[in-house]
Amino acid sequence: MSQHDPAIVRKPRTDDRPLWDVVLGLYGYPAVLLAHRLKLFPLLAEQPRTLPEVCAALQLAQRPAAALLSVCASLGFIRVRDGEYSLTPVAEDYLLESSPTYFGGVFDFTIANASVWSLESLEKAIRTDTPQIYGSGDLFGSHEEQAELARTFTRAMHSVSMAPALAWPELFDLSRYHLMLDIGGGSGAHCIGATLRWRHLNALVFDIAPVCEVAQERIALQGLQSRVRTHVGDLWNDPFPSADLHFYSMIYHDWPPEKCRFLTHKSFESLELGGRLIIHEVLYNDDRTGPFPVAAQNIIILAQCEGQQYSGRELSAMLAEAGFTDIEVKPTWG
Repeated sequence: MSQHDPAIVRKPRTDDRPLWDVVLGLYGYPAVLLAHRLKLFPLLAEQPRTLPEVCAALQLAQRPAAALLSVCASLGFIRVRDGEYSLTPVAEDYLLESSPTYFGGVFDFTIANASVWSLESLEKAIRTDTPQIYGSGDLFGSHEEQAELARTFTRAMHSVSMAPALAWPELFDLSRYHLMLDIGGGSGAHCIGATLRWRHLNALVFDIAPVCEVAQERIALQGLQSRVRTHVGDLWNDPFPSADLHFYSMIYHDWPPEKCRFLTHKSFESLELGGRLIIHEVLYNDDRTGPFPVAAQNIIILAQCEGQQYSGRELSAMLAEAGFTDIEVKPTWG
């Protein structure tokens, strides 16, 4: 080829959408957090509003207000008809504080810990393999030392737990079980969901004292105090109360494999004969290449604690190693 011949430039085999998804997501998704913080969703729950009405109510100029509305509409939280903006069923279910499945608690927690998901913080977590939460890097140690942190975290986790807690009990036959022990049970959301579906079932939330205080609040709101109780304890050092059904929701992902194996063996030794263990987690596929929400959740875990997300195969192996049989991976919710 002479120096005057045009260079050969290979056309890419795919379009560039996945790359733009990364960059645009950094700007678009936090805009929803800002819409939540500005109370856009309860405003539109009152009545449909035009753009000028939204601007007046939120004290925003038209350009930024329109930008927030467009992002929320593109994600399916808001719709527009005849120039008026209103909420979709998704927003009504998850973005209004009056809803039992209100997601706002985890939005508030995410906003309050914005430094943890900064590029600088994530880079430090990846380069040093150390959590960055609360400045100390110790999520659960901080909760044990500072009760209000534990209560705030528990309320945030309640907001993402109630929807799946109302769904998974529909998919399991719990008719033969009498007492469900929810280990690290947090707000008691899953005990509430299970006992609402299975009227014969009683449940026990096993967690540290400030967390049990939040659980008692939530249990009382549902009028379930006679069937759902709390038990203050340390899952590493205290014996588990007697039960024929053990339940862990988003607990295994907080801990490295050796600690998960410890919990699995402890449950196997503690359960009554014929008992059952249910582990409720978001799961990697077996080769840990996705799906993306689980891979992204794993980055959250990297930034917050010492654990990791697991695949169904990995958890099944832990269960079999401890002596459990009839092991099943069952999709439930979301």
